[in-house]
Amino acid sequence: MKRIPIGMAMALGLMAGTLAHAQDKPGFKDTPILPGGNWHVHDPDRPAPTVVTPTVQPGGAPSDAIILFDGTSLDAWRSERKPWPVAKGVLTVPSRAESGGENALISKQEFGDVQLHLEFRSPNPPTKTSQDRGNSGIWFMQRYEVQILDGYQNPTYADGTVGAVYAWKPPLVNPSRKPGEWQSYDIIFERPRFAADGSVTRPAYVTVLLNGVLVQNHQAMLGTTAWRKIAQYQAHGDKAPIQLQDHDSPVSFRNIWVRPLPEDAIAQDLKGAGQ
Repeated sequence: MKRIPIGMAMALGLMAGTLAHAQDKPGFKDTPILPGGNWHVHDPDRPAPTVVTPTVQPGGAPSDAIILFDGTSLDAWRSERKPWPVAKGVLTVPSRAESGGENALISKQEFGDVQLHLEFRSPNPPTKTSQDRGNSGIWFMQRYEVQILDGYQNPTYADGTVGAVYAWKPPLVNPSRKPGEWQSYDIIFERPRFAADGSVTRPAYVTVLLNGVLVQNHQAMLGTTAWRKIAQYQAHGDKAPIQLQDHDSPVSFRNIWVRPLPEDAIAQDLKGAGQ
């Protein structure tokens, strides 16, 4: 058996170790530093993303989601009055005649920046028009509303139709399905930031996909949603409940989940971006 010289063996060992390290942590250290941080372009030491398992079923909750409604119970919610009924895996707004008045559904857990998935269904056949037809809404932090409405061949004011930031921005397009068909919302909500004196340092933003179609693209919000008024901000905490609106229309819901977002998801236009 032919022996390898000691020097060559050491060199081969170092090369093997280098290759193994490169395989474990591929990347480069001789590249420029990215703006606003300490990482090189393609830096091998930059932390890898946390692994999250997606669901097999489209629209289903990934492994790191908080389930707010899976069709079985309302344990994650409280109602202002009578509990909203659950039947055959579906949650439906009860009539105000039954509830005794306005009866919003409010999450027990509080959230700030979130990704939300929700599916809703307007009553079929429709019996009313405009704002009285399939009206509900998603109120982030109980303040900032993305409108739910039957938007299929239902004329109404543009900033009040489905997909609108209510009383502010109409949706970019109207991809509504027919009454009685299930529709989906996928929403990224970024909470506002306030200075110590209560002034706004960064407004709330919302990105909305309705039935898989982009209808609001990182849209800034004016403040707390108001009817027939211009919204205004009032300073509040970093977290608050999500609220589903009762507008006295039997809108149904299913498959509601959220993912609280880390600061890194919001920091793209804040000091230190790129870190």
